Order: sequence, then C-alpha cells, then structure tokens
Amino acid sequence: MSSSNSKETKRQPKVVVFSTPSCPWCTRVKNYLKQHRILFKNVDVSRDRKAAEDMVRRTGQQGVPVVLIGSRAIVGFDKNKIDRYLNIH
Repeated sequence: MSSSNSKETKRQPKVVVFSTPSCPWCTRVKNYLKQHRILFKNVDVSRDRKAAEDMVRRTGQQGVPVVLIGSRAIVGFDKNKIDRYLNIH
C-alpha cells in the first residue's frame, strides 16, 4: 500500500477567480495560484454581467477578486484561507 512518506493525491476542488483586468489584487491572486500549480477558471466580471450577478449573489460583495473554491467563496486575496482550503503548505 502507500507509504507514510508518499504525498496523498487529493483531487483539487474546482477553483474560479472572479476578477477584472484593471484589478491589481486579482493579478496577485491569479499569480499566487499559478505559482502553486492550482488550476483555475478566470471569469472577467467586467465583461460577463451574469457572472458578476452570480458573484454578488454568492458573496453579497461587488468587489474583486473573489476566489471560489468548491462551494466556499473568499473575498479578496486572503492567502491564509486559500492555503487552508487548497491544502497549500
């Protein structure tokens, strides 16, 4: 079976980043996810009104970035929550 040293391969939850092109924190959060090889879908809420409405409905917030990890929404670049929800060490 697996040894205690082997890394457990857990499926990554679905990650969606709601952002705008002019948002510096959006760029930072996307770079952070790329740095940790986290696959994510970027949604530009300045171009997609339905996505923007969905983001507001889920979070009550109009600000970006919003990172959706599975069913949990993180408003802003909250590295601690991102690390915890994605099990990044």
